[in-house]
Amino acid sequence: MNKIKFLIKAILKMNYKEMFNVARKISRENSRLTLITFFDIIWCGLRYGAGYMDYMEFEFYLLNGTQRKTFLTRAKNNEIVRKYNNKEYNHILNNKIEFNNMFKDYLHRDFIDVSKCTKKEFKQFCKGKKYVIAKEVDNCGGVGVSKEFIQDTNRLYEKLRKNKQYLVEEVIVQNSKVSKLYPDAVNTLRLFTFLDDNGEVQILNSIFKIGNNGFVDNFASGGMYTFLDDNGEVICPAINKKDERFTVHPETKEQIIGFKVPNYDKAVALVKEASLLIPEIRYIGWDVAITEKGACLVEGNEFPGVFQIKPSYMDKPEGILPRYNKYMK
Repeated sequence: MNKIKFLIKAILKMNYKEMFNVARKISRENSRLTLITFFDIIWCGLRYGAGYMDYMEFEFYLLNGTQRKTFLTRAKNNEIVRKYNNKEYNHILNNKIEFNNMFKDYLHRDFIDVSKCTKKEFKQFCKGKKYVIAKEVDNCGGVGVSKEFIQDTNRLYEKLRKNKQYLVEEVIVQNSKVSKLYPDAVNTLRLFTFLDDNGEVQILNSIFKIGNNGFVDNFASGGMYTFLDDNGEVICPAINKKDERFTVHPETKEQIIGFKVPNYDKAVALVKEASLLIPEIRYIGWDVAITEKGACLVEGNEFPGVFQIKPSYMDKPEGILPRYNKYMK
């Protein structure tokens, strides 16, 4: 019933003009008739729950029916979230201050709530620090995040309260090897966890987000992402929002494919342990920073998003869904 409701809602909200533009773009690049692609997009929406952005991003136009069934789509991801995540607990992950308070033992950095502290307390927090990271409490995608130079703590305190950037954190010092890849942002892992019926935490997917021309690594804010194997090694080119592909970082010229994320095993252990603190939300996308000594949590997402390797990167195209189905009953 939920699937039917989602489908009806999607049909009513569909931007058909944009869908046709996507069909035309794909057809032009693949020497196909636009009308055929357009109706194939509609078929994939009805059959696999794939919207036109899924169709384009996961290159459904290159796949046969058997291969298409293996890909996680946004509709299927929505079903997973509804089934396994109790929305009454979403506020713990969505509110950055609540998150920090609950997972403070996994942050490995200081933080303060500017909405509740005094100017004197804020000044004490800033003592010995050159910069701090300020965040809006309930925003995402790198929106409302700024790196603030500490000069006049009273003026900064007033500025942050005015901007509603109530969460202020100590700057994360990332691992030197990760910093060499791109130094101006904290390049983070997105580790997808699932708490199975046996009470064991499984890693479903491993994404490596890399900054580019900015101080955040978020895809929506200009960053790029790529995929890791079970040992934490990059296995394919990184892509950005424009769908540009990079085997070498465009700014630092560092090799991306084959890059081995340091302390990957410690990051995995960290999120597995953290997942057990919130069993009401069984499916989580954790953002984790890599430090010299280990790893630290940045945030958690109760709606982790859909990330899969593009079929054109694979000899035998297969989506992430079989791995999900291995643990989700």
